Amino acid sequence: MRSVVVEDLRKSYGSVHAVRGVSFDVEQGEIFALLGPNGAGKSTTLEILEGFRKRDSGTVEVLGMDPGSRADGRELRERIGLVLQDIAVEPYLTVRETITRAAGYYRTPRDVGEVIELVDLAGKEKQKVRNLSGGQKRRLDLALGVIGDPDLLFLDEPTTGFDPNARRGAWELVRRLRDTGTTILLTTHYMEEAQQLADRVAVIAAGRIVSEGTPATLGGRDSAKARIRFALPEGCTAEDLPVADAVLAEGLVTVEADEPTEALHRLTGWALDRGAVLDRLSVDRPSLEDVYLSLTGESGPASGDEPADGPATTDSATTKSAGRKTGSPEPVLERSAR
Repeated sequence: MRSVVVEDLRKSYGSVHAVRGVSFDVEQGEIFALLGPNGAGKSTTLEILEGFRKRDSGTVEVLGMDPGSRADGRELRERIGLVLQDIAVEPYLTVRETITRAAGYYRTPRDVGEVIELVDLAGKEKQKVRNLSGGQKRRLDLALGVIGDPDLLFLDEPTTGFDPNARRGAWELVRRLRDTGTTILLTTHYMEEAQQLADRVAVIAAGRIVSEGTPATLGGRDSAKARIRFALPEGCTAEDLPVADAVLAEGLVTVEADEPTEALHRLTGWALDRGAVLDRLSVDRPSLEDVYLSLTGESGPASGDEPADGPATTDSATTKSAGRKTGSPEPVLERSAR
């Protein structure tokens, strides 16, 4: 069953074509990463999925509903969670007060105490938001995204500003959410994050999806040539090596091979015969970052997202939670453009 279906999505701002026939889908219960440089069309695509912007053409379904339909708006926002780059919260409220207030906008929210535990803010319940560290504030953002017990969670650069330990803790939280059945659509600039979390990845550049697959197979990673790298032993030249097409650059030799076993056997045997050491020896295939840079290297911002001076649509300021209690004030949330 698919939680998100996008077919031939198109959106322009005047003469600027932000999204040019984008198609992809997200399966229920998976973590799907949408990667792309600034100006590639990623922001516009997500804003359309979240109901913040109107599309020009194409088919979009989110949890079986049209995010551009006013009739579906309330139910959709009741079933999705948003963790954006910037969420405005009252700095003088405590952590518990902030999450409790957000819970009131949903008909069937998760237990506040359970969510506090889930995002590792236990012990911080009485601390005011203004006194939280950057990482703690980001965990509070996550709490506000999941308090409504969403079927689909949008995570926009969820670990920006985290130190390595905090980032890995956030990854574990995202995995726990997935394991409880939440579908997650993730954007990130950290390739390691996509590698660690995503079941599937799509790369968008110049308004089009240029590659899609698992982190291991994206862009042909699994079938790319292996790279053997090592420091050239002192007194030797690249021509002395027992393999063809060895390239020396910045003190390291690189040898590419479809299957590295034979080439590696030749090189180590040659080194042993000479009594030499192949320092800094490594064997790998192109990383996800290598593939990403290759796929997006020719794209430019000129054909990407909405121009900085372009008019926001009437959807660009919308509510985070349409399923609020009758008569309760509803927070207005501006979708930050990337």
